[in-house]
Amino acid sequence: MELLMKNIHMCSQSKHAGTQLTLDEDFNVPDVCPDVEMIIQSRERVTLEHTRAEKGKLCLDGFMEVSILYMDDTKERRIHRLDTKLPIDENFAIEGLEPGEAVRVRHETEDLNVSLINSRKLAVRALVSFDASVDEIYDLSAAAETRQEQSENTPLPLCEKKQHLEYLQLEVQNKDILRLKEDVQLPSNKPDMREILWEDVQFRGCRTHLDTDKLTVQGSLFLFVLYRAEDEKESLQWIEQTIPVEGELACAGAASGLVPDIEVTLAGADLTAKEDIDGELRTLHLEGMLELNIRLYGTDTAELLADIYSPEKNLELTTEEETYEMLVMRNESKCKAQGKIRIQSAKPRILQICHCGGTARIDLTKIMKTPARPLKDASHGAGTEGGIKIEGALSVSILYISADDTMPFAVLEGTIPFTYIAEAQGIDENCRYTLTANLDQLSATMSDSEEIDVRAAIGLNLFAVRSGTVRCIHEIQEKDYTPKQLEAVPGLTGYIVQEGETLWDIGKAYFQTPQQIAQMNGLSSEQVKKGDCLILMKNVNPARTMI
Repeated sequence: MELLMKNIHMCSQSKHAGTQLTLDEDFNVPDVCPDVEMIIQSRERVTLEHTRAEKGKLCLDGFMEVSILYMDDTKERRIHRLDTKLPIDENFAIEGLEPGEAVRVRHETEDLNVSLINSRKLAVRALVSFDASVDEIYDLSAAAETRQEQSENTPLPLCEKKQHLEYLQLEVQNKDILRLKEDVQLPSNKPDMREILWEDVQFRGCRTHLDTDKLTVQGSLFLFVLYRAEDEKESLQWIEQTIPVEGELACAGAASGLVPDIEVTLAGADLTAKEDIDGELRTLHLEGMLELNIRLYGTDTAELLADIYSPEKNLELTTEEETYEMLVMRNESKCKAQGKIRIQSAKPRILQICHCGGTARIDLTKIMKTPARPLKDASHGAGTEGGIKIEGALSVSILYISADDTMPFAVLEGTIPFTYIAEAQGIDENCRYTLTANLDQLSATMSDSEEIDVRAAIGLNLFAVRSGTVRCIHEIQEKDYTPKQLEAVPGLTGYIVQEGETLWDIGKAYFQTPQQIAQMNGLSSEQVKKGDCLILMKNVNPARTMI
């Protein structure tokens, strides 16, 4: 007897760990820079240059680049920029990690604080969280059916029970980058550039589309630049511009019917000023890249062999419990966040908004078992029955021109909470899911000179799977029934069907096939119900047994 096996290519999270790193460093203002009177704004960017898996631990190596916009202590109150790098060298434990394993690392800066020690010395304090996971790729193998060899002997009567399996199969796993190169011209009403003081580049509204062996990425680069102009007064100028992005990547194995789990991150964006054809600094040259962590899954079904017996031979099965995953939900939704931010007493009044930047983060998620009810002041998925309750915050930083001549620029920072229920029917505590928040739209308008109204649209991407176990048959051995086994079952029996029993279950216990029981009892089908009375007659071929 030959077993025909079914192989399923699976991927599941086998190891997971997280840690927090505190960066604390003081640095001196370079001699070529004037004294610092006031810090206006600061930002950071974390770059991991190397990640190395060792026995039971993960080693991270990289740096945090911190940029600082400040006002000097001269009479003119000029604006300047400082850049510094804080090294990152961190090891943290991951139970069971082996050297050479591929580890996916996510990081988030939870807090950044740049303070003034004196006019020539600054202190930088930052808290960075790291989340590491290892995905195990394996093949699940199970018997789907049997095939008996052709011979002169009469084939064994086999009674098979099948089980229906819905599963998620990993089709494509890949990492790739999409390089970005853009030239942005200054508007005609803006003067030439002398020096770029501050820039902010964000990738918003990310969308991905799968086609045959290719992947398309769409979105927008939101660009803000504050620069010192090439004029007599060296005035401060700024521009804001949205640049549409669409790129195509080769992705072998991709297809429109696959389920995507794709992370897209703007890994870096460097902005420089360059001369146009007239030799004037009126062109902004942007180079960056989008990092893509790609996993594409196929949903499929299989009929596997759950059990098998023969009334004439004792079939001994070698089985093993295997783990598999099934798709629960792949969901993209948008959540609105809206709120007002007022200036504090120490801040100057607002004359004009220059730029509004922000990041969205998820603070808490909770699985809703019961049908979701509307929450006050919250957005919801339409028609949601159960799902994931998401609580998060939008951190906003607004650069504005102040009404105070001694402080020409100021920054207003604030946090706007949001709550949303993402639709996820069938999700429970046994599910594994990833949930990411991305800023799609952000706008800020002045309510008055002391208050700003902020509105945002936040994209939420949910990918949820459930793990299950299935009993898989790997081998069958044919043996003779022993006399003791045969004598334990009477030759003729009157039997009353119990709750949940089928003719297959009854036949296995009494050495008969379901067809034989149905024929003997004059049944038109093999369907029986609780309380039915049956006549059972043991029917064993003596030529195939050792009586």
